[in-house]
Amino acid sequence: MEAQSNDEAMRDLYRPIVTAMVDRWSEGKPLNPDSGKANGYYRLTAWLLDYLVLHRSMPQGLHQMPEGRDRFNRIERSFPVDFDELSRGLSLPA
Repeated sequence: MEAQSNDEAMRDLYRPIVTAMVDRWSEGKPLNPDSGKANGYYRLTAWLLDYLVLHRSMPQGLHQMPEGRDRFNRIERSFPVDFDELSRGLSLPA
């Protein structure tokens, strides 16, 4: 139970930097009319938050986000993310 509460504390700590990175990634991308966010926004947010909690460090280089499904069960295609570019000038909170 304590590990779960520690993970939640880490999620709360990392959530602002995740939001900043994903917002940076989504700039200029077409918006999904159902959510008002770029396609893949929530998938990338969840993936990045899980990554930071697990590794306690920023991902580096190019990562391929896996294919996913939106809340209407429609397929969302895989897409590449350059984390070196997204994390430029950002650092994790201590």
